[in-house]
Amino acid sequence: MKDPLAGLINARRVGHVGREPSPQAVRLSRKLAFRGASVGASPGPARAWHPASVSSLDRVRLRLDRVRAAVGAIDPAFLDTPALLCAPLGRSLGCSVTLKIETLNPVRSFKGRGTETVAAVARERGASRVVCASAGNLGQALAYSGRHRGLKVTVVAASSANPLKLRQIAAFGADVRLEGEDIEDARLRARELAEAGRAYLVEDSLDLATCEGAATIGLELARDDPSLDVVLVALGGGAMASGVGYAVHSLAEHVEVIGIQPVGAPAMALSWRQRTVVETDHIETIADGVAGRCPIPEVLDDLLVVLDDVMLVREDSIKIAMRMLFEHAGLVVEPSAALGVAAVLEEPERFAGRRVTTILCGSNVSPADFARWVLEPVAR
Repeated sequence: MKDPLAGLINARRVGHVGREPSPQAVRLSRKLAFRGASVGASPGPARAWHPASVSSLDRVRLRLDRVRAAVGAIDPAFLDTPALLCAPLGRSLGCSVTLKIETLNPVRSFKGRGTETVAAVARERGASRVVCASAGNLGQALAYSGRHRGLKVTVVAASSANPLKLRQIAAFGADVRLEGEDIEDARLRARELAEAGRAYLVEDSLDLATCEGAATIGLELARDDPSLDVVLVALGGGAMASGVGYAVHSLAEHVEVIGIQPVGAPAMALSWRQRTVVETDHIETIADGVAGRCPIPEVLDDLLVVLDDVMLVREDSIKIAMRMLFEHAGLVVEPSAALGVAAVLEEPERFAGRRVTTILCGSNVSPADFARWVLEPVAR
């Protein structure tokens, strides 16, 4: 299969060198003969990785005691989410598939775990107003958490943001501002607004509370399935991937944790493979929830430790995965939530016969988009 990274252009390195990979990654890389951060192909020459001289998990920003404490700050609506063993989907994919469903909550995504944690911290620090940039799900979740804690919330989104998500952010009472063409433009504006208004800035993934809140998913995965082999987690800015990877490796070292990105938004995957920040010039994917161009160095450092591999998947595979989740599990999900299933579709031999859990991270997709991507291709 052709390497999906081979045609990527206009990416540039930004001079940040990440840390050494985890011992788990070292063992995995030897086992898989450095098969690479792609679907069945390597993005570059194999590199000889070596274990770090100190405990790798001690070098990440997260701490297990804080992750456990975060459970007490999170609205129970976001906790202990269903983990559905989906036999029909497993038969189609050739492996045992458990769906960790993070969509049955007031904001229809996992982001509430992080924003509940962030909002509690902001309140403790005396904040009355919070500002974030968001493609939609973070803003919606922060609006929900802020409203319940008496915080005024401003969400900066790009002009290209999903209209459904923007309406839902406003419905939760947040002030929505449209700035720039993509999420990176919105992030710059959010920083300016927070500084000018002396508001508490929530930067997804960089703000540690967003990662440690998301890490509570990992606590539940390790608790509920001791025989788990693989966790597939959508990889965007890195809050969920770093949190889940940290918690799972802290409690179940044998489990492989793989981050999945779309080929059309590969910045973090490129950065992880090259172990230095790589920025890209454009985004071209339907998976808006993981679409970024400029990885955060501190988050990359964490991901180099807690992820065993990264994979890139194509747009057609994402759409087929959405359709399979609808047909076999009766679930409507947004594209980012289908990345794990797409990864299995593209490299079935890697997962054959294994116990795989994939995290369905959101379901904020408009009916028109879902019909165009999932239903109409079947009808034709």
